[in-house]
Amino acid sequence: MKKMLHALLLLLLALPAWGQTSPALDQLKADPRKSYGNDYPYPMENVRLTKAPRGYKPFYISHYARHGSRYYWTDKLYKDLDTTLTAAHEKHLLTPVGEAFHDKFKAAHKELMTGMGELTQLGWNQHQFIARTMYRQFPQVFKKGGNVFAISSLSGRCVLSMSAFCQELVQCNPKIEIREQSSRFTLDGVVPTDGQNPVKHNYPKVTPRYEKNRDQVKGDNSLREAVVSRVFTSTEGLPFSTRHIASDLLNLYTTLPSIGHEGMMNGIATDEEFAKQWEVSNLGSYSWVFGPQYQMIPILEDIIKKADAVLDGSSDHIADLRFGHDTCLGPLTVLMGLNGADLDPEDPGKVKDCYQNWETCKACNMQLVFYRGKKGKDDILVKCLLNGTEATLPVPTTCHPYYKWSDFRRFYLDRCNRMKQ
Repeated sequence: MKKMLHALLLLLLALPAWGQTSPALDQLKADPRKSYGNDYPYPMENVRLTKAPRGYKPFYISHYARHGSRYYWTDKLYKDLDTTLTAAHEKHLLTPVGEAFHDKFKAAHKELMTGMGELTQLGWNQHQFIARTMYRQFPQVFKKGGNVFAISSLSGRCVLSMSAFCQELVQCNPKIEIREQSSRFTLDGVVPTDGQNPVKHNYPKVTPRYEKNRDQVKGDNSLREAVVSRVFTSTEGLPFSTRHIASDLLNLYTTLPSIGHEGMMNGIATDEEFAKQWEVSNLGSYSWVFGPQYQMIPILEDIIKKADAVLDGSSDHIADLRFGHDTCLGPLTVLMGLNGADLDPEDPGKVKDCYQNWETCKACNMQLVFYRGKKGKDDILVKCLLNGTEATLPVPTTCHPYYKWSDFRRFYLDRCNRMKQ
């Protein structure tokens, strides 16, 4: 009996370790499509927010967003797949599933080539949803109308995302006046790394610490091998390597929900299979966003500068909006340490707990909402939303998710100055 009790005690002591789960993996289990990473379409869901402390009301919003869902960013994917499938069809190297895919792809090929890089209807809808949600959640900011300034990268999909957002705000309240600008004059505040930006910076790229231990991570090629075997009976004599073909198939698959062709690759891959390999792909994403974080200092400085102007009365903006790319917002989340993205763990297994690549999904966005208390400009709080959900900042606070603007400003200006040095 004592042995049984001892064994049961050991089992109970072991349960917490066995039962430990990662919040990231829990999210992935609930929605396997999050494994698409930056191809994940924005989740248009309503989120309940924490009430502001008594006496505080929102009065200003500073925002940065990635463009919405689009066709693949380069036509090379579509060209290479067309070449591969045509050759395989002519050589009778396609499985029945592959032949069905070939026919569907060929039927959509002209559309895909024409649409390359363009915003889709879903992308337009995403930004209208975000604008409408912002208006509904913070009516005090917008109810009297006022001036809004919106800037965009020079990319058409960003310009249209800005247009969708701004149109929806004006639909909510015609008293809102919005000045939209997409020009080289404003690139430093939205895409400072653009080659056309007249302001040149020389910030270094950095490497996350986990890279020293990358050999602890075992790559898994099972999905690559599976998708190729489901489409082709053999890849001998095809114009590209098997690895290249597999990458093309996987890249196409994750874009299909954004362009309205979800059924094109039935029988070739599943979301659950992508979820099984997500942790490894997330590591690569972390390196990708971690490296250029310093290069986003101009965006953070633009956020602070424009907020200062509102607070000192030299600007009458009720909102400043920015529309750019994941290549900016991803590194910006690391620079600002949103939800611990700046923690930089040495253990590759811990990266998933501080950064998840679906946070840079299509139409991903950050909103800084400013609240004024009864003491005026010396009593300002700010709250950060990442994709509509309240985010944690590395700034000390006693009332999360709200932070004193003076603490926020001091912390991030110090961080920018240290990084510049």
